[in-house]
Amino acid sequence: MSVVVRGLTKHYGADHAPAVSDVTFQAPTGGITALLGPSGAGKSTVLRAIAGLERVDAGNVIIEGQDCSNTRIQDRNVGFVFQNYALFDHMTVADNIGFGLRIRGRNRSKIDQRVTELLELIQLPEMRRRFPAELSGGQRQRIAFARALAVEPKVLLLDEPFGALDVKVRVELREWLRKLHDEIRITTLLVTHDQLDAFEVAEHVVVLFDGKVAQAGAPHTIYDKPVTSRVAQFIGGGNMMATGARATRTLTALRDSGYPHASEQHGQVQVLVRPQDLRLAKPTQETLAEELGVVEQLRRIGGYMRVTVRLADGQDVEVECPKSQLDELGITQGDRVRVDVREAKVFVNDYAI
Repeated sequence: MSVVVRGLTKHYGADHAPAVSDVTFQAPTGGITALLGPSGAGKSTVLRAIAGLERVDAGNVIIEGQDCSNTRIQDRNVGFVFQNYALFDHMTVADNIGFGLRIRGRNRSKIDQRVTELLELIQLPEMRRRFPAELSGGQRQRIAFARALAVEPKVLLLDEPFGALDVKVRVELREWLRKLHDEIRITTLLVTHDQLDAFEVAEHVVVLFDGKVAQAGAPHTIYDKPVTSRVAQFIGGGNMMATGARATRTLTALRDSGYPHASEQHGQVQVLVRPQDLRLAKPTQETLAEELGVVEQLRRIGGYMRVTVRLADGQDVEVECPKSQLDELGITQGDRVRVDVREAKVFVNDYAI
């Protein structure tokens, strides 16, 4: 059940810039597509337009080959899960899950059967008679998922479903959603500003900035081959290096990345190096002074170390490496070190080369 969005444009007031502008992408059938971007990127507007909760100024929403742009909400057959759960506090878990079926006039026995199936599916069969206030945040969100699935929608829409949860529950619910989806294989669109949500759950990611699609593709493709420096910095981040000649001598691997040619032939050049793509080494007799840096700060993050090194040209770079590797090298704060680059991403006028 694929979802195709074509040329979606939406303004909130004539004097305002469009919330979304010419947004086009396709969500693969039976997969999870993440709409990823910072706050204000237009993600929720796109999702609400697909659901029929927002009328758009231009563009089309096509579900299962049918143009639903002017179809009523109740006739689109989509399930919607909100960040704040949106459960009815005065109803039991069973009544919350069965609510959509009751308003569709299903008979009581069919509703009870479907509720029982869904409680088993979300692994909360014992919660049937509880009220939302008696549940944890993670449990309430699972109930919200079950309620959305009760009506057997064609498409499941998730608007920041992990946003109200603490880190531990968020991780657990991501894993649970992935397993749930492997069972039901319903076409799903997930809105999130958290790249971990997107990369751990989705097979397809659409990155949005300022209401426009910046890049779409498999998560690993976007991480490994960002098309612009803005995408690269948002997806994974890293060190944006200066482009003077001294920087290229300090980080010798930049010579192999195509940087000098780009700087001579084109416009503004930026070089992004991710912290895990930098490697520290003790200097040798052959090491040139301009290739050396000084360890300014060491921070431990679990089994990894985040090391700030000030290069000979005055730039500070962040290096990430296993603690065991740093221990083997015997590097401490104030040491002079060589910084080698394993991989660099080069952008000319903001675009990757």
